[in-house]
Amino acid sequence: MNKISFADFQKLELIVAQIKKVEEIKNADRLYKLTLDIGDNTMRIVIAGIKKQYKPDNLKGKLIVYCANLEPRVIRGIKSEGMILAANEDDKPVLIVPHKSVKIGTKIC
Repeated sequence: MNKISFADFQKLELIVAQIKKVEEIKNADRLYKLTLDIGDNTMRIVIAGIKKQYKPDNLKGKLIVYCANLEPRVIRGIKSEGMILAANEDDKPVLIVPHKSVKIGTKIC
């Protein structure tokens, strides 16, 4: 396991977001285009490799953990503005889901 410093970890901006929209990506068997509400009605687009484990109906409205301060990256021609956090269980992504009482936009510390 690679180690990072505490100072590097503190640079990550992790916040609670809600999945508002789930879209298919043409010819992508693992990817969804997710529209996230990250608080104050601010929306972000993220490309996530969770399609094999999650159906759109199970994702819409779900609270997740979002890493907000990564540099944007173009994936399949779509600008992805961060990442969502998931565990790797048996080589399958399992979303990290905050308690339902935590408000959208709350910073994780």
